[in-house]
Formats: sequence, structure tokens, C-alpha cells
Amino acid sequence: MKAGSAKDQQASKQYKVIPILFAMLLSGFIGLFSETALNVAMTPLMGILQVGPTTIQWLTTGYLLVMGILVPVSGLLLQWFTTRQLFTASLVFSIAGTLVAAMAPNFELLMVARVLQAAGTALLLPLLFNTILVIFPIEKRGSAMGLIGLVIMFAPASGPTISGLILANLTWHWIFWISLPFFVISLIFGLMFLPNISNLTKPKIDIVSIILSTIGFGGIVYGFSSAGGHGEGGGGWSSPVVIATVVIGGVALLLFSIRQLRMKEPMMDLRAFKYPMFTIGLVLIFICMMMMLSSMLMLPMYLQQGLALSALTAGLVLLPGSLLNGFLSPVMGRLFDKFGPRWLVISGMVIVSVILFVYSRIQPTTPYGLIIAMHVLMMIGISMIMMPAQTNGLNQLPPAYYPHGTAIMNTLQQVAGAIGTAVAVSILSAGQTNYLRSVANPESAESKLAAFTAGVQNAFTFALILALIGLVCSFFVKRVKVNKQMGQQGSMH
Repeated sequence: MKAGSAKDQQASKQYKVIPILFAMLLSGFIGLFSETALNVAMTPLMGILQVGPTTIQWLTTGYLLVMGILVPVSGLLLQWFTTRQLFTASLVFSIAGTLVAAMAPNFELLMVARVLQAAGTALLLPLLFNTILVIFPIEKRGSAMGLIGLVIMFAPASGPTISGLILANLTWHWIFWISLPFFVISLIFGLMFLPNISNLTKPKIDIVSIILSTIGFGGIVYGFSSAGGHGEGGGGWSSPVVIATVVIGGVALLLFSIRQLRMKEPMMDLRAFKYPMFTIGLVLIFICMMMMLSSMLMLPMYLQQGLALSALTAGLVLLPGSLLNGFLSPVMGRLFDKFGPRWLVISGMVIVSVILFVYSRIQPTTPYGLIIAMHVLMMIGISMIMMPAQTNGLNQLPPAYYPHGTAIMNTLQQVAGAIGTAVAVSILSAGQTNYLRSVANPESAESKLAAFTAGVQNAFTFALILALIGLVCSFFVKRVKVNKQMGQQGSMH
């Protein structure tokens, strides 16, 4: 090992860090931008592709579902395939998906494209973290991780704005045509400058764990998403498909968990849950992702359908908050180092709860200025929760658990996003249906707008309940004292 690490240190001086970072961060940005880029286009796409709101949201949910299935396996792939092989595969998937989406004539082909895109991003994200850990010396790693944080927070937050600008002047296909050259540039830079930096250990692949994790995470997300899809037909949460997939997914996850705890070399080491701050951090991130992605789906839809704004205006309304969210990541890092996570997380949860309470009273007469101010404050609140909760949680883990801790967090972030968007849309649909049943003239424009508003209010009320649960959890956050000696676990004070 010592020889290997000396060799690594020698090699690290020869890495062309800037072009490697450029290739990784650019492809990561465009991949994560794709996660939310279609949110603003959902309303026009329903008319163009002739599908309903619960079908169209599969373009986002399906993307997150594939990420949720592939991210748990990514740790294994990093130990089996070289850096260049994984990077090339991830970019080939991304380019193929983007090309298919740019030319897609119908919903089905667009859905296939989204699956390909998600596969590319799911391979890229763990590779990005792993590469940063290897090519940067420990004293410079913080600033590099700050850049990743900026990309991970800013890219999905900027998706609606950038695609709104594109939709104002071009067709929705251009969201993908414009993304395509960036992926090609990333691939060229990666092939030119990215060396093979990981040590391939080729651990035993446990097929049963992979199958159980796929059925488990896939079943849960599919079940939640289908609840929205069956809502229009009256099945909703009582639909046999929903009940079956959630139960099967739950049982598979239970079996997966038992198997991981019994294995000597688990695919995902769940013993990380022994560390209380890691577990609380995970709960807070799970809640945060559900709130953030469900709100980022609801707001553009309401701005366009409820307030009759264009896609561009809807995107611009969300721009200030999105920009702030990205650039606050390094700032919150410094505040976290100075003051610890507790008051940051509690204050963030209070801000988000207040904003969601206001959003749950939203009306067609709500001024745009108030919506912009609320969105800015909500994004500040979320940046106060996410980074401190994540860092504090991972700080408590011994170094041997780092890969497993990050794999667990990345997986549950994807699943939380998918569940959050699916539940929000199903609540929106149910609220609309219930309202229209209670009015004399359900076909009138006034009734339809009032029904849509009622559905959106219900969806934001659901997010508010999540925020209040998160607020209770935030009072249990304690600062983890990081010991200087590697290998010792963190203690709390």
C-alpha cells in the first residue's frame, strides 16, 4: 500500500488538473441540468405530445428512478473498470440520450432518451467524487469539493431558467441540441487529459445484492410514481399496481438490508447507520430533496398554468433563487467550519417552513415579486440545511465507511427526489379532481383555474408537513468533532 500511495503522490504532480476538472465538471453540470431542464417545458409538452400531467412527470421521475437504481451499483463499477472506461461509457450514454431526445417525435422515444441520459449521469457522479479525492492533495480538496457542491446545487436549480430562455425562442428539442456540444467537448477533453487513476480491486460481485437493490429502490419509486398515474383513473393509492410495487420494493429493500449486514464485504455497508449524526443528516437530506424537487416541479407549472406566464418568464422568476443556491454552497461551508451545523440547520428549516406555509396559500392574485422573494428565501434555507447536514454526517464516519456513506446519501437523494415529485403530482391531481367534483360547472375556465390552485396548495401543504418533521429532527443535530488521527471515528460535543 505504501508503495502505491508514494506512486500516487508522484503521479499527482503530473496530473493536468484544470483540463481534467473542466471535463468532469462540465459533463456533470450538463447531466444534472438535464435532471430539471424539462420542468418548465412540461406544460407545453403535455399539449405537443398529447399526454396528461401524471404521464409527463415520468420524464423527471424516470430519470431519477434510473439514477436511484444505478448509483448504489456505482461503487462496484469504480472498482471493476478504469477511470477512462467509466468516463467514456458515461459520456457515450449521455451523448446518445441527448441525441435521441433532440430528435424524439413522441413521448415514448423521449422517455427512452431520458433513461440513457440518466445512466450517463449515474456513472459520472461517483467518478467525479473519486477523481477529485485522488488528483487533489488533502489541503486543496475542500475548495475542489466546493466546486462540486456548486455544480450539484446550481445545475439542477438553473435547469428551469435556461430551458425557459430556450423555449422562448426555439422548440423544446433545442434544450437537447444545445446540451449536445458540451458533452462532446467534455468527452474530447477527458480522452485527451484524463488518466486511469483508480486502483482496480475487482471485488466479488454479489448478484443477489444488485438484484435486491434494483427491485427495492426501483419498486418503491415506481410504486409512488404510479400512484399519480392511476389517480386520473380513480385508482390512486388503492391501485393494485401501486400496492404491489411498493410492497415488493419494501420487502426487497428489507432483504437487501439484512443481506448487507450479514456480508463480510457488503455492496453498501449499512453499519454506517450506527453513527447518529450520519443518520440524522441523512433524514434531513432526504426531506430536503423531497421538498426542493417537488417545489421546483410545482412552481414552474403554477406560474404557467395558474398565472399564465410564458416559459421564459417562469424561468426568470426562479433565476435569482437558483443563482443564490449555487453560490451559497462554499459560503455555508465556511460558516459550518466556524459555527458548526446546529444553528445553520435549525434556522434553515425555520425559513423553509415559513416559506412553504406562504406557498400553501398561493393564489392567482399573488404578486410575482412575492413569489420571487419567497423562492430566494427558500433556496437560502435549503443551502443552510443540505451542505452542513451532509458534511456533519459524513464527518462522524470512520474513513473506511466514506465510500459507503456517500453511496447511501447519493442513492437516497435520487430516491427522495423521485418520491417527492411523484407524491406532489399525485396530490396535485387528486386536489384538482376533488375540487372539480364539488363545483356546479367543472368545465368553466374559472373552475379549472381554482381546481389547479387548490391542487398546488395541497402539494405545498405536503411539503410544509415534511419541513416541520425536518425542523423537529434538526434540534437533535450536534457538531461532530473531527479527530486529527485518521482512522479514529468522530466524536460529538
